[in-house]
Amino acid sequence: MLFLNASEIEKVLPMVEVIPAMKDAYAALSSGKAQIPIRTQLSLKESDAVTLFMPAYLHHGQQQVLSLKAVSVFPHNADRDLPIIHAAVLVLDPQNGKLQAVLEGSRLTALRTGGASGAATDVLARADCQVGAIFGAGVQGRTQLQAICTVRSLERVWVFDPDRSRANELVEELAGQGPIPDDLRVADSPSQAIRNADLICAATTSQQPVFEIVDLKPGTHINGVGSFKPDMIEISPDVIKKASVFVGSREGVLAEAGEILAAVQLGLIDRGDLVELGDVILQNTTGRVASDQITFFKSVGVAVQDAAAAHLALKNARRMGLGREINW
Repeated sequence: MLFLNASEIEKVLPMVEVIPAMKDAYAALSSGKAQIPIRTQLSLKESDAVTLFMPAYLHHGQQQVLSLKAVSVFPHNADRDLPIIHAAVLVLDPQNGKLQAVLEGSRLTALRTGGASGAATDVLARADCQVGAIFGAGVQGRTQLQAICTVRSLERVWVFDPDRSRANELVEELAGQGPIPDDLRVADSPSQAIRNADLICAATTSQQPVFEIVDLKPGTHINGVGSFKPDMIEISPDVIKKASVFVGSREGVLAEAGEILAAVQLGLIDRGDLVELGDVILQNTTGRVASDQITFFKSVGVAVQDAAAAHLALKNARRMGLGREINW
C-alpha cells in the first residue's frame, strides 16, 4: 500500500493536469459513469465544525477508481494556527476491494477544488479575460488563483480578504509564480476587487454575500466554491438571478449549496435552470452564448473529483517513484 504526504501530492498533481482530470470527472458524472452518494455530514456543533464522508466509484474510459474521502472542516482552526481542513483519501482496488493507497487529502482537496474552477473557467469564461478577483486568501484561494491563471492569461488579479495581512501574504508569496501575473494586488474593498474583473473566484467561509451586484461587470464569469452548507450564502441570490447557472452536480447543490437553495426558495431561479458542467463538456447543452452573459459555476465538491484526482496522483507517483510503500 502506498502512502503519499502533502508535499508529494503537490508534486503529483500539477494544475495543468488536474484541470483536464476534473473535466473528465464532471463528464463521467453527467453521463452516468460514476456513482457518488450524497456525502454524509457529521456536525460538531460545539466546534462549529463538520466532518464529511465522500465515497465514489468512477468508471470512465481507462479510469476505474474506488475511493473514500474523510474531510473535516473546523473554521476556528485559523485562531489556533491550524489548517481549517484536514482530510485523507483511501483508494481501493475496484477489482477486489484491497486497500491500494492512503493520500493526504487536504492538499488533494485544495488542488482538485482549484482544478474544478479551472475547468469551469476554461469552458465558460470569455477567451479575452484580462482581470481576475479572488475572495479569500486561504489555501483554497491560492489554488483558485493558480487554476484560473492556468487557463486564462490574466494581466492583473485583485485579492480581497477581511484580514488584510492574509491577503498581503498571498500576494507576496504568489505574484509572478508560474502562470500568475506579476500584477497581483490587495483590494481595499470588495467593490475595488470586482469593478473591472472578468473572472471572480469566491473561496471563503462567509455566511453573507462577499460582493454586491451593483459592482458586477457584464460578461463576468464567477466561480463559487466556499459555501457548502445550506446556511452559507457566499454569492448573493440576486447575482444568481442575473446569471446563467452551472453546477458540478445538480443533486449536490440542491442538497447543500446555500445560495442556490435561497435563490430557488425566493423564486429567482427554477431547479431546471441548473446546468451541469459535465453536460456542457459533453456538448449536450450550451455554455456561454454571448460576450455580455454573466456565468456562475457553483460547486459544493463531489467525490468524483477526489476519485479522478486520486487516479492521477497514483499514476504520476508510480511514474515518478514517489511515496512510501507499507505492508498492510
